[in-house]
Amino acid sequence: MSREGRRPSPFLLLAPHPMPRILIVAPSWIGDTLLAQPLLRRLHDRLGSASIDALAPPWCGPLLARMPEINEVIASPFAHGELKLRARWQLGRELARRKYDKAIVLPNSFKSALIPFFADIPLRAGYVGESRYGLLNLAHKLDQAKVPLMSERYAQLAEKPGAELQRPLPRVRLETDPVNTARTTARLALDRSRPVAAFCPGAEYGPAKRWPVRHFAALARELARRGYAVWLIGSDKDAPTGEEIRAQSGGACENLCGKTDLAAAIDLIACARIVVSNDSGLMHVAAALGRPLVALYGSSSPEHTPPLSLSSQPGSARIARIEIECSPCYARECPLAHFKCMNDLAPEQVLAEIDALLAAAGAG
Repeated sequence: MSREGRRPSPFLLLAPHPMPRILIVAPSWIGDTLLAQPLLRRLHDRLGSASIDALAPPWCGPLLARMPEINEVIASPFAHGELKLRARWQLGRELARRKYDKAIVLPNSFKSALIPFFADIPLRAGYVGESRYGLLNLAHKLDQAKVPLMSERYAQLAEKPGAELQRPLPRVRLETDPVNTARTTARLALDRSRPVAAFCPGAEYGPAKRWPVRHFAALARELARRGYAVWLIGSDKDAPTGEEIRAQSGGACENLCGKTDLAAAIDLIACARIVVSNDSGLMHVAAALGRPLVALYGSSSPEHTPPLSLSSQPGSARIARIEIECSPCYARECPLAHFKCMNDLAPEQVLAEIDALLAAAGAG
């Protein structure tokens, strides 16, 4: 029978292997990848055991490798927006030899559903997205009112289509590597004798999500005065911003942006007594590591993509934002050119959130 003609039961998860094999087509953003971890945890909890592989872009691979639910990360060779239909067919046929029982497609694009279809995976779940009927045979329709959070939308895919999402979501975590931490801190000559404050000043989506350089610099000066070692952590794209913060802080912080890969960044964030981050992938990393976190929101909203620790570990994260009429706008750059949502979020307000967070944790 052809792939199109199959009528699989939505309850079929265990055929034909004693341990079901599941392929996750992962998102292309670091933050979204972390928001998918409750789905992975729920699959394990439901099945008792499962072998879950993830097909992911190379920049998300180190993150998935730190998730205890993932068996293997398969690097996707496709750049953002590339169709390359024949190459997708070839990869699908290679994956067909693994005989997966089910695929769950997290991106909503048409092309992201092609590989599981070409791999002849009998159950292929995901949201309808770009009219993916046929490519998916467990097609979910998104009800944004019922599942407002991105993490909930991913976790919903563990249910049969139309079923209610079970709350609360499972708590998530990332594994750390002490050996890698020691190697990285030694290579970068980092001071571990003082408590660490980690700042994540980048945001891949655009400048409207980034707290101003002068505010990060002022906060770095104050925390350094209190005895903290302040580390700026981010990608090579964030290195110029990090250097501006370091310079404006008078050298009160170390600019590590672009000096680590993602795996090392995870291990360095795990060292932090406090993390201050824009709404970014590294914010979600800090939350998954359970680090005390102050998350900065301006153009985006914690109503949609909050740090998961905000609900799963009460008291471990706080939101810093100001209420203005035009926020959230979800724009990449401020459409009104005043950027009040971040300019008016003063360092003193963020410092107050840090103090409240550390007081609740019993750490000064």
